[in-house]
Amino acid sequence: MSVRDIMTARVVTVEMDDRLALVKDIFDSTKFHHLLVLDGDGVLAGVVSDRDLLKALSPYLGSAAESARDLATLNKRVHQIMSRKPITLPAEAAIADAVELLLLHRISCIPIVDAGFRPIGIVSWRDVLRSMPPKRGTAA
Repeated sequence: MSVRDIMTARVVTVEMDDRLALVKDIFDSTKFHHLLVLDGDGVLAGVVSDRDLLKALSPYLGSAAESARDLATLNKRVHQIMSRKPITLPAEAAIADAVELLLLHRISCIPIVDAGFRPIGIVSWRDVLRSMPPKRGTAA
């Protein structure tokens, strides 16, 4: 089996100059935990995780203590918080290669790219776990 067999082919992308308000809206309305960041040519430039977003936004957003300064954190740009030079794999790579990279680099997803470095999917540790056959004969 290759990563093509387990990857999520429906990727959601943002651009480097998009505001964090857009990223927050996407995360709030989907079950995704990672967004792929594209440059102006549609080439992968980075990754933004929901954790990156939480670190960048004010903890007072949406609370009674929210101020204009807190709201201003939503105006930051994706390129200010994204992880650059993401570790990637081609679709033909083995799942074992993905596992090795996830563990070695302590990352939670790997963008899957074509020869032009355009994203065609994404593999997370959840995808890897779902691909494993259930263990039989053990009681919980």
